[in-house]
Amino acid sequence: MKFQWTLLLGIIFALIVAVFAVINVDPVTVNYLFGQAEWPLILVILGSVLMGGIIIGSVGLFRLYVVQRKVKTLEKENFILKEQAENGNTKKKKETSLKKQAPDSIGETGE
Repeated sequence: MKFQWTLLLGIIFALIVAVFAVINVDPVTVNYLFGQAEWPLILVILGSVLMGGIIIGSVGLFRLYVVQRKVKTLEKENFILKEQAENGNTKKKKETSLKKQAPDSIGETGE
């Protein structure tokens, strides 16, 4: 359901940008570092939206990659700690069973 809402909002946003771009078809001067050119405003708007989407998507993918790596290391650490805890519990059980078998005081013979 969440994906459907996200898709619906994305389509609405794209529609608004498209209507806004179609209304603004006047030529504008775009200044570059090395020169200038005249472009229709519709291409400038759509190009800006596209570049913004690419930049946001790239940042999102990078953050996702970093979080996945952190999750993987934490899962490994959690697995190691669980193994250590289980080994510690079995060791304690063995020690308590040995104590039950051994005499408690010096005078006892254990028979």
